[in-house]
Amino acid sequence: MSGFIARAWCPRASRVALVMAESGERELSATADGWWTDDRELPVGARYGFRLDDADAVLYDPRGRSLPDGVHGLSMVVDTTPLDTDGWAGRALGPTPGGSGVIYELHIGTFTPDGTLDSAIERLDHLVELGVDFVEPLPVNAFNGAYNWGYDGVAWFAVQESYGGPEAYRRFVTACHRRGLGVIQDVVYNHLGPSGNVLPRFGPYLRQDAANTWGDAIDLTQHEVRRYILDNTRMWFEEYGVDGLRLDAVHALVDPTPVHLLRELAQQTDALSARLGRPLTLIAESDLNDPVMIEPRDGGGYGLAAQWSDDYHHALHVALTGETDGYYADFASLGALAKAATGGFFHDGTYSSFRERDHGAPIPPELPTSSLVTFSQDHDQIGNRAVGDRLSATLSTARLKVAAVLTICSPFTPMVFMGEEWGASTPWQFFTSHPEPELAEATAAGRIAEFARMGWDPAEVPDPQDPDTFRRSHLDWAELNVAPHAELFACYRELIRLRRREPELTRPDFGMLSADADDATGWFALHQGAIDVLVNLGTKPHRSPGSGTLLFASLPGIVADADGVTVPPDSAVVIRRDSHRSPG
Repeated sequence: MSGFIARAWCPRASRVALVMAESGERELSATADGWWTDDRELPVGARYGFRLDDADAVLYDPRGRSLPDGVHGLSMVVDTTPLDTDGWAGRALGPTPGGSGVIYELHIGTFTPDGTLDSAIERLDHLVELGVDFVEPLPVNAFNGAYNWGYDGVAWFAVQESYGGPEAYRRFVTACHRRGLGVIQDVVYNHLGPSGNVLPRFGPYLRQDAANTWGDAIDLTQHEVRRYILDNTRMWFEEYGVDGLRLDAVHALVDPTPVHLLRELAQQTDALSARLGRPLTLIAESDLNDPVMIEPRDGGGYGLAAQWSDDYHHALHVALTGETDGYYADFASLGALAKAATGGFFHDGTYSSFRERDHGAPIPPELPTSSLVTFSQDHDQIGNRAVGDRLSATLSTARLKVAAVLTICSPFTPMVFMGEEWGASTPWQFFTSHPEPELAEATAAGRIAEFARMGWDPAEVPDPQDPDTFRRSHLDWAELNVAPHAELFACYRELIRLRRREPELTRPDFGMLSADADDATGWFALHQGAIDVLVNLGTKPHRSPGSGTLLFASLPGIVADADGVTVPPDSAVVIRRDSHRSPG
């Protein structure tokens, strides 16, 4: 590593001092563009911060990589030499030879009992056995407190110390790559957490005239604020060697400039990919149902590799559970699943009763199906329920296997949430550890009030500040090898191997998709070229005519004969159709 020189963007300050834990304070010099610096290098291990004007407080470096004492302490200089990828050629998101394209989403703090990056490494062989291609950790940037979901981060360049800090993160990425696993890091650029946020004291990072669900919007009209985000993405790719970034809630980015930040991020990422010689991926979480996210830049789009499709989740969740409250109302028919499974979006310009307006636009059929990430469960759709209950809390093992089929055999890029693969009985609840009593009280009161309005007894809603809420949300790995969890895990593993083996399950072509759905019988059939995914969510056996080769059955005893296959209730099969047989 070349020497580290402390720099700070403080365009409104009249004086900036660098404060060293070991050697005191020295004045920095201002430049014309609002930066303050000097040319003296700081050694690895040095603790430092900035004093602005004549304030008493010493603030951490917004670009600092390490906060060993938390977000109210000093930054520490660490080695920022780019990670040695050790022959790792990278992994593209879409279908590749020998790849299944499956993502595994996990939260470092609850994935293992210790909740650290090093302890997560000890469980990576489980993911190799499962067969996934990518690990997607929830945000790991520094936040105040010992644990939370990660979306309250305030120091975007620092890795949370309770997870192990930056060196542990390097070990985690290296361990993933040595096992053939790509890493997609979840990052948040749409808001800052409520505690330990120093950015507004340095400069105009936030807009006073625009806000989102979480507070003031990031001011993307400021060149240096955009540069802050662009440099942060570059850090993850270069210094830590990650293979992709999942961009949280991009619909909350307010960008009135001629070139949207997402387009700029995609341009930079593609150039960086070419320079590093390995695929780099950007995935948007967006509830806009706007294909501009994934349309090519030369056609006016932003050019991201993929975006999440919540519509597929909603349609699948309703089909499996029968819940039709709130935003699930429009997905009551199995026809919603048929539309989402073949078009990507259900709301593609149609009326959304939840939003009380028309919503979305169709996805152009020439785009690859792999540009949508789909799932039956994820951190939001579990954790934002009142008690954080997974599908396993209410569904039978037979129906969980159906969920597995419709997740892994999705024509899109499937994602599995940690523990889903064995039907974990542990919930995943909303938990925080705000040290400030007033913030802790407000967070708990707000959560309880939110669900009281929905009819929940306040006593039933977990207090996010209660340490037991966090402890309950840890995976219980002892379940993995006992019934019925082991049976479900074997199902997921077999399906991922099937997806890897059958090219048509990963062929990224909207034109090969069609579907049938019948609410009266609970019958759903998804046709992907010559492969049929047949699902019976009804109460009576359903006969599907025509000959074919049975590739997978969720229940024992199902056989395909020359005349077709009988699919029992609460089961699913995957069949390669004979060429003379028409879909039905």
